[in-house]
Amino acid sequence: MAVTKAHEEFHPLDMNAGWEVPEGYPPGIQQKILSGSLDEAKKRGSRTRLLRFQPGVFTTAPFVHEYWEEVFLVSGDLTVGNDAQGKGGESFKPLTYACRPPGVHHGPFKSVGGCLLLETHYYDPA
Repeated sequence: MAVTKAHEEFHPLDMNAGWEVPEGYPPGIQQKILSGSLDEAKKRGSRTRLLRFQPGVFTTAPFVHEYWEEVFLVSGDLTVGNDAQGKGGESFKPLTYACRPPGVHHGPFKSVGGCLLLETHYYDPA
């Protein structure tokens, strides 16, 4: 199955509109879908999104999903592996990257000063 996304040339993004809290995330973490869609029930599709953390926001449990995930830290700080109270973990600075195969536990996450991530999610073609 081929990945289908719309053809889009360079265009300005409205960074003030189109943000939403993803399902299962706390307030203060928002996504903006840039391209594509992901159907987790049918395990197909691909999406590219921006994900932003407001300063001081953190998640409390690891994530695991059945799709590939590539993450690029564009700006700010991101800590990986904090506890449920937001303490501890390993801190990363901008221009760092992760690629996670399906089924890998990752997180929890926090950001002290806020951050912006560029993420691509996709399923292996069948």
